[in-house]
Amino acid sequence: MRILGFDTATSACSAAVWEDGRIAARRFEPMSRGQSERLMPMVREVLSETGVDFPDLDLLAVTTGPGAFTGLRIGLAAARGMALAGDLACFGVTTLDAVAAGVSEHERKKASVLVVLDSKRAEVYAQAFRPDLRPLSGPQALMPTDLAALTANGEGYGDPVVVAGDGAGQAVEALKDKGIEAVLSTAPGVPDAATVAAIAARRWSPDQPAEPLRPLYLRPPDAKASENGGRIRP
Repeated sequence: MRILGFDTATSACSAAVWEDGRIAARRFEPMSRGQSERLMPMVREVLSETGVDFPDLDLLAVTTGPGAFTGLRIGLAAARGMALAGDLACFGVTTLDAVAAGVSEHERKKASVLVVLDSKRAEVYAQAFRPDLRPLSGPQALMPTDLAALTANGEGYGDPVVVAGDGAGQAVEALKDKGIEAVLSTAPGVPDAATVAAIAARRWSPDQPAEPLRPLYLRPPDAKASENGGRIRP
């Protein structure tokens, strides 16, 4: 199976090709903006490196959020365009899932995982996972001071907690202030297309019904209509 994975949802841009059970090519670049200019050249680079062309692909895998609204639109629009042009199936992976999957088995051996992503606002995006990465909570947008609520629901995820994501630093401090044993993960703080492709390889089956890609925003976009009914401004 050949999968092209890519991510533009947070403060990076990445693309990767999964082929024959492994990552065959990968590109990753941290960036706060410019994903729209860099994504397609990056896609061409990983395809060229592996000798794979669009007709050779079985699946496209892309992050669906939560994340930056502009970044999400870039990735989802690219996936839809490539899927239409190449008659390819698409598979969506949340950014929270992608970051959680980057936490090593050693780190989560006896600890739950809390992924916390910076929303660039007062709130953070967060989700809790069991040590085997099954979800313990749904994705949420909440204040860092409210993160402790995700670590105690009576189902075994409590102390210790391994915290991952680009919002993990402030989250660890907020949890410690509540008396919760929290440690900072060494996992990458943002999604990596290689992980996105690997998740899709595990979860997707060509026999499953196709589902439309839907963005996971968690909060309203930062846009409003002008008073005179003009164009919507970001």
